[in-house]
Amino acid sequence: MINARRATTDDATELVRLRGVLLGVADGSDEGGWREASRQILLRRLGSPAPTMAGFVVDQPGGAGRLAACAVGILDERLGKPSNPGGLVGYMLNVATDPAHRRRGYARACTAALLEWFRSQGAGSVDLRATPDAEALYASQGFERTADPSMRLHLIIE
Repeated sequence: MINARRATTDDATELVRLRGVLLGVADGSDEGGWREASRQILLRRLGSPAPTMAGFVVDQPGGAGRLAACAVGILDERLGKPSNPGGLVGYMLNVATDPAHRRRGYARACTAALLEWFRSQGAGSVDLRATPDAEALYASQGFERTADPSMRLHLIIE
């Protein structure tokens, strides 16, 4: 059995490293300072007394502080609706596996633990964006494609 444990602030640097793997960014690259900014967000939100962010990780076997895989999620409170009166919605992000540790069930263990956390928090639904490679994993956990089109506006921060 694979043990996915709850991420702590001590895992922030490794969670950012795995985010780089997910994004296909070279290890040394830190364009715009995104790595430190992400690390600070993780330190703040994972260390909060009433966390609205949780992460679950699998340690690399014999990897002295290195992570094999992770899944991070954010709990968001929106206005309720008939299918989710409480309005709590989870968003799963940063699901990544170190390339040397893929195809071992680590991401599945992390996402399953994160889904259980969302349930325990009262989330009525969980959203995510799936890569084609990961779609089968999410479908096996009950995720379905939605009919809602996704749109995005990039704001310029001055």
